[in-house]
Amino acid sequence: MILDRIALFLLIVGGINWGSLGLFRFDIVAWIFGGQAALVSRIIYALVGLAALWCISLLFRDRNAAIDTTEE
Repeated sequence: MILDRIALFLLIVGGINWGSLGLFRFDIVAWIFGGQAALVSRIIYALVGLAALWCISLLFRDRNAAIDTTEE
């Protein structure tokens, strides 16, 4: 599903950003978009949070059912 891939991509971006914060005290998103309070940065932070909520559903999906529907 395309929404799953978008959510996973956003989580990867968020994970890299958190990793850079933890290791180097450097916020990549804020650096690119003009600070943590910048509107675009806040939108990206919100999208990463929504993606994390969406990915919770991945934990509870029946993987076999998803495979069966794509093979038909």
